[in-house]
Amino acid sequence: MRPYVVLRYNGFILLLNACFLLISSAISAFHEDSALFPLLYSAIVVALFGVFPLIYTPPAQEISNEEGLLIVVTSWLLSCLSGVIPYVLWGGEFTFTNAWFESVSGFTTTGSTVLTDIEALPLGLLFWRSATHWIGGIGIIIFALSLLPSMGKAGMLLYRSEMSPLAADNFRFRTKKTLKVLVVVYVGLTILETIALLICGMGLFDAVTHAFATIATGGFSPKTLNVAYFNSVSIEVVIMIFMVLSGMHFGLLFGAVCGDWKSLWKSSVARSYMLMMAIGVLITTISLRGGVYKNWPDALRYASFQLISLGTSTGFANADSALWPSLSVLVIIFFTLQCACAGSTSGGIKVDRFVLFWEALKIRIARIKHPHMVVTAKQNGAPVEAGVLEESVLYIVLYVAIIFFTSLLLTALGVDGLTAFTGSAATMGNAGPGFGTVSSLGNFSSIPAPGKWALSANMLIGRLEIFSILVLIKIRSWK
Repeated sequence: MRPYVVLRYNGFILLLNACFLLISSAISAFHEDSALFPLLYSAIVVALFGVFPLIYTPPAQEISNEEGLLIVVTSWLLSCLSGVIPYVLWGGEFTFTNAWFESVSGFTTTGSTVLTDIEALPLGLLFWRSATHWIGGIGIIIFALSLLPSMGKAGMLLYRSEMSPLAADNFRFRTKKTLKVLVVVYVGLTILETIALLICGMGLFDAVTHAFATIATGGFSPKTLNVAYFNSVSIEVVIMIFMVLSGMHFGLLFGAVCGDWKSLWKSSVARSYMLMMAIGVLITTISLRGGVYKNWPDALRYASFQLISLGTSTGFANADSALWPSLSVLVIIFFTLQCACAGSTSGGIKVDRFVLFWEALKIRIARIKHPHMVVTAKQNGAPVEAGVLEESVLYIVLYVAIIFFTSLLLTALGVDGLTAFTGSAATMGNAGPGFGTVSSLGNFSSIPAPGKWALSANMLIGRLEIFSILVLIKIRSWK
């Protein structure tokens, strides 16, 4: 293990954050708001800490697997810490605990907030808050690698450490080409949504910040009432379309843009994702019709927006789902756990693992009936290794276990059961709101400080997909 290698690559990440802090301070200066000094000071401090490792440590083209994993995890932690600085310097509702929670929620694209009055923040700080989504949405390491010159094998190893192993199936390019595909789709979707929201009547600032949050499947809005503030069907439709697209594998989207539309339909994961989303919207609409909304159009409008938002781990809200019937709540909780596809900006267990879980279940049933039968699981027509099936099932078990133990901790701190469970599930899945006091138009301000730290840990564990953290815990055994 070479600490200087880890420090050097962390330096690149800090410089990336410093650039966005500088852009945010420029916005603050333009509007002459109170966040100028906190943002500018933060940009200088973060830039200095980023420059020093690049000056005093030698470059390294070759890094080990352990070093690559440590670079990825520490980059996320340092980015979250850099995001705390402007919040704490500005003050307001931001204690250190609240600032840490908000920063982690931003970078992990969770979208949960502790703020009770979001409009009280100056525009520069609101832009930084949304920018943390956009930086973290595509993955901090992937973002940095796409902007840096070729790093050879080091870049490839960092990319593999950051990207979910389930996402590799539909990326059949070399590492550098894959990075370009990711960035082209990510930036392209952001620009397209910004233009569409402008056409629908949003102002430029709101359009950009909502596009940042949508494409990153984050959910931070510069409005306390979130998307419900606009009360616009056209805006909601645009956001829904881009939430669905952002929840799909970016490799498949890139292929479709290049003319390979059949790849979307051929993908069993993409088909499952769209079909399950449609079924969820249908059930929720029927559940809301009559009891909550008097007509079908309203029931469909709010059901589809809320379910797609949570089902893609975005977390936007156009209604207070805390008032909805139990059936709707349970359906939304399921989609909060599942979320969208690997290779997207979505969090959660992901549709891919549910498809593999179903394959594993079919194999187990077949072997009970015919013990000597040789059965191979398949996904998209290709065989799936037994180790991949085992890892997917284990991931689901660990995922649910972490939610359970976090819920226990929150209830021990005096949080009610519904809030504890759904808040734990929402933060673990990087989905944003839950139910109870942390519902779609609520916030996490009432959670005790130890609970906020536990939920922040959930966000990071969910974003790094558990196994990276487990390996990091055994760092002392690395050789």
